[in-house]
Amino acid sequence: MPSATNIEAPVIEVNHVATKFGQAVVHEDVSLSIRRGEIFAIAGGNGSGKTTLLREIIGLITPSSGTIRLFGIDSRRLEAGDGHPIHRRFGVMFQHGALFSSFTLAENVAVPLREHTTLSTGLIRDIVAAKIAMVGLPLDSADKYPNELSGGMQRRAALARAIVMDPELLFLDEPTAGLDPIIAAAFDDLVLSLKSLHGLTVVMVTHDLDSLWRIADRVAVLGGGKVLGIGTMQELSQSDDPVIREYFQGPRGRSASEQAIWNHRSREA
Repeated sequence: MPSATNIEAPVIEVNHVATKFGQAVVHEDVSLSIRRGEIFAIAGGNGSGKTTLLREIIGLITPSSGTIRLFGIDSRRLEAGDGHPIHRRFGVMFQHGALFSSFTLAENVAVPLREHTTLSTGLIRDIVAAKIAMVGLPLDSADKYPNELSGGMQRRAALARAIVMDPELLFLDEPTAGLDPIIAAAFDDLVLSLKSLHGLTVVMVTHDLDSLWRIADRVAVLGGGKVLGIGTMQELSQSDDPVIREYFQGPRGRSASEQAIWNHRSREA
């Protein structure tokens, strides 16, 4: 019997999307769907259009052709400002955190609540404190500015801001880029924990092979303006496509795969 995840309508549907900026072609024909409750990763080489696709899904960019539906709503309505209720249902963590440098950590986390709700100052303060604790940051960090935080703490602060509205859907753009392996692994564990605790659907743009092996349920590999393959990391690592094979079976890919196997056996032991 198919599971509920398989028979539900997709949370996100991307159909035959093409994207051009002048003469530059980013996407020729991209189609994919994302199921409720999964961690879905978008991978590919530099220039493959990963972040552009994410920005199209959340309505920041309009594709040249094709359609994108988020919770059944055309993403073009989001860009037009007509999708305000939908905006409350997803959170976004932009690349490198994108924190406001002149705001404290607490003020950064509070931004969505102040923009999209009429909650009292006291209630906003309590929610922000809870989210800061939820991502594993000490409460005394709330009054610090981004330049006073480590790279890993900045990512956790940005994640707290992304989940402060209790979204159903979470977008992460290169969440572990530039972090050392130990801090990146801890961040991956945090994403898994939040996903399990809150039933989140997570869409993650990344080139971090360790993260892909560690937390992704399915991965879409972009290349040449198209989706070259979609599947689990195990499935993609056995692909016959030369680009996918090079991406996943090179030295870094093999190392990440071996580490994932070792981690799996350690958890079972």
